[in-house]
Amino acid sequence: MYSSSIFEGNLYNFSDQEPQRSPIGIFDSGVGGLTVLRQVYRQLPNESVIYFGDTARLPYGIRSQAEILQYVREILTWMQQQQVKMVIMACNTSSALALDIVRAEFNLPILGVILPGARAAVQQGKRIGVIATPATAKSNAYKQAILEIDPNVQVWQVGCPEFVPLIEQNRIHDPYTTEVARSYLEPLIKQEIDTLVYGCTHYPHLAPVLRSLLPAHVKLVDPAVSVVTACIQDLDLLGLRNTHPPLPTRFAVSGCAQQFAQSGLQWLGYTPLVEEVSFSEAKASHL
Repeated sequence: MYSSSIFEGNLYNFSDQEPQRSPIGIFDSGVGGLTVLRQVYRQLPNESVIYFGDTARLPYGIRSQAEILQYVREILTWMQQQQVKMVIMACNTSSALALDIVRAEFNLPILGVILPGARAAVQQGKRIGVIATPATAKSNAYKQAILEIDPNVQVWQVGCPEFVPLIEQNRIHDPYTTEVARSYLEPLIKQEIDTLVYGCTHYPHLAPVLRSLLPAHVKLVDPAVSVVTACIQDLDLLGLRNTHPPLPTRFAVSGCAQQFAQSGLQWLGYTPLVEEVSFSEAKASHL
């Protein structure tokens, strides 16, 4: 189920004369994917990026698989229309519920965050906790991926339905958020975990809160770091690494552009220019 490469059974056709200069697409339900974008800035400073936040329909973590699949197909169709050369699905819920399906449907390299995150977790410890959205936790995607890599580790998962709304509302330093985090972490601390995986790209924003509640020896694993490392490897294999200066990052959302721009200032250190995109006119051209 968790293929190690984006290339298995796929041939990609890049018609542009210089496809290396085409942007990488990154999408998430909201600001969570900015943790992946920051890693692209650090690890792939020459790459141009188009970032899409599906803010009109967040949180994804309480949606059904059918809903998630519809959203992901619409986003990927739009991404193709923007002529991206690769897409990073910077959303654990989408990676858990839709990645394998859409990889077979779209003639486009698509990376998910779960397998890179699972590999990083196994390298860190043997008693692994995963905090995730309810949909990701219910899917058992992380547990399955981790145990496929190392059957000898132990994995515990906790669904955290309140985290994404609290982060999107910029309530990270609210005392209520600390209490919510305490309740989510308690069963994992009781299991004496040595590693905690951010099973949602929003969750690194909560690092100060989580660190304050966890025993000092517990290692934190951010799959955003690992998925960008995997992106580098795949770009090199495809001959798509850009060596020219990048274009400014383009930001688009399905909800309120102003609200996203305000969040972007906090997480990126600058106020992004954000456009609003509607999928009502998008053509289902992926098949």
